[in-house]
Amino acid sequence: MILQTLSLRGYISAHNKLLVDRDKGKIRLFTKVQHDFSGRRLQYNSSSVNCDDIGLRYLDTDVTLGIPWTLYEDDSSRFWVHYGLVILGFVLAIITAVAQWSNPAPYGKHENSDLNWGPMIPQRLGHILSDATPGVFLFLLVFFLYGDTRRYTNYVFLSMFLCHYVQRGIIHPLIMNYRNTKVPIGITLGGFFPNCIFHFINADFVGSAVFDMNYFYDPRFIIGVLLFLSGFIINRWADWKLKSLRNTKGCTGYYIPFGGLFELISCPNYFGELVEWLGWTIATWSLSGLVWCLFSAATFFPRSQHNHKWYKQQFELYPRNRKALIPYIF
Repeated sequence: MILQTLSLRGYISAHNKLLVDRDKGKIRLFTKVQHDFSGRRLQYNSSSVNCDDIGLRYLDTDVTLGIPWTLYEDDSSRFWVHYGLVILGFVLAIITAVAQWSNPAPYGKHENSDLNWGPMIPQRLGHILSDATPGVFLFLLVFFLYGDTRRYTNYVFLSMFLCHYVQRGIIHPLIMNYRNTKVPIGITLGGFFPNCIFHFINADFVGSAVFDMNYFYDPRFIIGVLLFLSGFIINRWADWKLKSLRNTKGCTGYYIPFGGLFELISCPNYFGELVEWLGWTIATWSLSGLVWCLFSAATFFPRSQHNHKWYKQQFELYPRNRKALIPYIF
């Protein structure tokens, strides 16, 4: 045991046992702690082992019983930027829910030519700009240039997010048979700007959070990843099913889908994506994941209800036992 002194740059809780020091690149095991409040210095007896140079962070040996990660020092600028945007995200989720329950967003089944949303651009380009730009390119930039943690857990979360948005923002718009080949640029921007905010928050979190080394065995991680994968499969299958209804050349209308979850709900594509983001929230155990899941729900619930109502109005023989989004419930 060697008595060492270190400037106090982090924060301490009584149950913390491990300290990561950026300068030394060591994990120190505390056996005795003293505080010099006037000089704000920390004195302790410790033994040291090598670790990644990931900055001054406190790691809880019983971390899986509570929050499984550490993020920023309290009162740091990055702390306030991150959680300020999280608060903004909650506000946007509320506004979105109220607005979309009142009137459906005017695209797809609910296009309204009477509204002026700006000049028209190609539908495929608009979809790529609103989804792939923030969901793939911005996410990668924030993760690698703004984030500072490179552990397997962080890369797993990066891969999960990109798995969804490469498919959703690039592959899907390139292969989809759109009913209309043009979309107003205002609709594209209406998706682009909120996505930038929420994807920045999540990229910031998964690029900066230091997860417990054993988090892969945590029930939250396992359940969350399984939910995410299940939702991804449901979402991809539902989109494929809808696309297959228009596979006949020149066929761009709307039809009643049947089979699988379409026997129970009108919008299994939204249901699958909602399950994805619920899994993401549980796996990351973060406010950034929660606020994105809530914003998604604020879109999917009213949108699915409007779509469900539209189907029943357009098709006299539309199955009456189907729900809108949640099987047997909603």
